Formats: sequence, C-alpha cells, structure tokens
Amino acid sequence: MRPQKTNCPPTRCDNWLVSEAAANVSRQACTLSARHINDGTLRLQFNREVSYYTQGIVKDVSQGNKTVEQGLKELKDEQGSLLSQAREVTLRGASVISGTLQFAAGAGICYASLGTLCFVAGIPMMLNGANNTYESGRNLLENRSDAVGPLRKGYRALSGVLGSGNCEADIAYGVVDLSSSAYGIGKLVLKPDAWRLFRHVRSDYVRAYHHASRGGFFFDRFIDGMTAKTMYDMCNHQSE
Repeated sequence: MRPQKTNCPPTRCDNWLVSEAAANVSRQACTLSARHINDGTLRLQFNREVSYYTQGIVKDVSQGNKTVEQGLKELKDEQGSLLSQAREVTLRGASVISGTLQFAAGAGICYASLGTLCFVAGIPMMLNGANNTYESGRNLLENRSDAVGPLRKGYRALSGVLGSGNCEADIAYGVVDLSSSAYGIGKLVLKPDAWRLFRHVRSDYVRAYHHASRGGFFFDRFIDGMTAKTMYDMCNHQSE
C-alpha cells in the first residue's frame, strides 16, 4: 500500500514505506524498553541496537541489496519478535506474583485453621507457590522458559520410580496447582458483617470468590489457564 498524499516517484515512495516501517519498529522498541528495562545504560544500548538494525535494512533496500518486500518483511518480523519477547516477560512476571500470592494463601490457611488444614491444603499451596516463584523468577532473570524447580524435580523423580515419565509428573504437579487454586477461590470465608458471641453458623459464611475483586478473580483464572497450557505444551513437546 503506497502513500496517498505524496506525488513521489514509485522508488522514493517504496523507500519511504520502508523508512516509516523502520521508524515504527524503533518507536516500539523504545516503548517496550522503557517498560521492561530499568537500567538506563542497557535500555539505551537496546534502543541503539534496534535502531542500527532497522536502519541497516533501510540502507540495503535503498542500495538495491534487498527488495522492498524483503525489507518490509524483515521489519515486520523484528516487530513481532519484540512484541513476543515483551509478552513473555509480562507472563513470567505475572507467574512470579501468582506464586508469591499462592504461598501467602497457603500460609493463611494454616494460620486461620490453627493447623488443622495445613497438611491438606496449606502446605501443598505453600510448596507449589514457592516452586512456581522459583521457576518463574529464574525464567525471568535468565531469559529462558524451561527452569525446573526442586518440587517439580521431586515429582519427576517419583514418577520415574513409578515407571512413568516427566509428562505424567508435570500433569500431577499441574493438577495440584489447579486444585489448590480451586480450593482457594471456593473455600468458605466469613461475611464482612458476620458477628456472633459464641460461634458462627453456615449462613455467616460465603464462598471466597464472592469477595474477590473482578481483577483478582480474572488474574487467578488467567494463571490457571497458563498452568493448563504449560501442562499441555510440556507433554506435547515430549511426544514429538
């Protein structure tokens, strides 16, 4: 698609298209780096590298070393790569937050139940939360996606003893993760205005999701979806 408001020759219009696409990629890089790179020096270096790369494509097209279509495709691919990396960083950050909240929820169950529900729900939630935080934190810091925490290694080791593989272990790990999430959102909690001198009755309690904020509820469901997708991806990858 060519600019409508210019009367430039076709070659100049094509070069303008490539230059404009390059500028869009550079602007996208500046936006993403400002959001995700805290160190000023690294942010400047990142923006400079992207700018050098995009301007190199513009130069190659203007000198005839690449066609306009090739240049636009490479710039589009670069922009897609930047957005994909930013999305991965955001998801890993969300997983770190989710793991921390999961650990806190497990500790809260142990405290509120005076230890009676600790082994049933509290400790499993705390262990999974700590492990999820560890895995997501390593993935985020080391720019990877395959970190395996101590708890998952334990699941895999036990699965091997039982004659199964990593896929079965990861499914079991994910099921515990999802079950603890379902328990947390479905457990009974006191109504804000509930008050009794001696003991509370069933009508004084409501399910936890009634008091969850809309954002918090959908954040939990989003993390549950990520957990399910991770289970599928791991098993699907291992079966290939």
